[in-house]
Amino acid sequence: MKFIRYGKYLGEPADAVDLEELVKRLGDFFLQSGFESQFYGMNEMDSEKSMEALRQAILKALQEGDLLPEGAMSDELREMLQNADAMNNNAVRDLLDKVMERMAQEGFINPRQPPQVTPPPQTSARGQVGQPQGRQVEARFEITDKTIDFLGFKTLQDLLGSLGRSSFGRHDTRDLATGIEASGVSKQYEFGDTLNLDVSETLFNAVRRDGAKVPIEINYSDLMVHQCEYHSSCATVVLLDCSHSMILYGEDRFTPAKRVAMALSHLIRTQYPGDTLSLVLFHDSAEEVPLGELARVQVGPYYTNTREGLRLAQRILLRQKKDMRQIVMITDGKPSALTLEDGRIYKNAFGLDPFVVGQTLEEVNKCKRAGIMINTFMLASDYSLVHFVQKITEMCRGKAYFTTPYTLGQYLLMDYMSRKTKQIH
Repeated sequence: MKFIRYGKYLGEPADAVDLEELVKRLGDFFLQSGFESQFYGMNEMDSEKSMEALRQAILKALQEGDLLPEGAMSDELREMLQNADAMNNNAVRDLLDKVMERMAQEGFINPRQPPQVTPPPQTSARGQVGQPQGRQVEARFEITDKTIDFLGFKTLQDLLGSLGRSSFGRHDTRDLATGIEASGVSKQYEFGDTLNLDVSETLFNAVRRDGAKVPIEINYSDLMVHQCEYHSSCATVVLLDCSHSMILYGEDRFTPAKRVAMALSHLIRTQYPGDTLSLVLFHDSAEEVPLGELARVQVGPYYTNTREGLRLAQRILLRQKKDMRQIVMITDGKPSALTLEDGRIYKNAFGLDPFVVGQTLEEVNKCKRAGIMINTFMLASDYSLVHFVQKITEMCRGKAYFTTPYTLGQYLLMDYMSRKTKQIH
């Protein structure tokens, strides 16, 4: 008599992996800023990374445990996963490939296959000459906006958790305005007010004027709108130092700075919808970078052109019609470069050059005259740099924080969330 033996279906191990936790653990890999290239000899500084590197990063995350629940895979596969040569095992590579396939399906990565080009054959009188075999182009991938947003949210969540309970607020003031949340008596509509109608008061005005009849005719003078507490808005430029010193001296300072900027972007978008945030990178020169590209940027040239960064930040802020304008400058070094009037770049990396410092402080003075506050987060503690930053703070009525890459986020978010605008009338 023939028997059929059934076993418990365990499912695919790749389906049991918590992708959100995996992406969180891969955050340093996704956001790497060039620090690793010093030790591994990688010279390619593009935003796309190889699929093989991702496969190795996932393997390392799986080997650390907690990503796969108990019983999600066989003991044999779990043992193979911990072997030193696990990458050479077909079952392990199949698991990693399926995990990457899930990441692509759920929008965390965007795989990019190398282009397949077949050149036309060359012919001659003697016959056909074959094409030489070129180097195999490695498959690569790019992180998506979903991953960037998710990492920003997780960073913000971790930072706020370390701060304890805090009130987000909305930059409160003492004034009233026509808005969405009604908290005051209604007022007659004036041109330019938000058309948040108080329907009952508007109808009552029309009935009081013409009596109770149908249809009710509403005139312009009958319109009444709700009032709410006026919430001021703020325009912020994150001025991020991406000179080469941010990854030198055995410490990666640029990746934590990127994480904090991403968390600040998520905070503003979700809790302060009226605020704006722009990103300016400064190195030998300065450039504005879309916030969507923040996770992909890496360290640039060697020098620190602080004045050019302040110039560009001013141009961005002066276009914004906001109650408050501020620059959040994150740097670890002294200003060591200037863009001259003819476009040439003056550089001096030895000490605090009086010419560079003087021109930079003149730009700080222009920020003061324009009503732009500068808050500086210094990732170094040299005596000369402390004096320089204190001078900036004194001129612009801003704040200076001498911090480390590990406490940068706590200081920056505390500063942003605790700012109130009671001085605005």
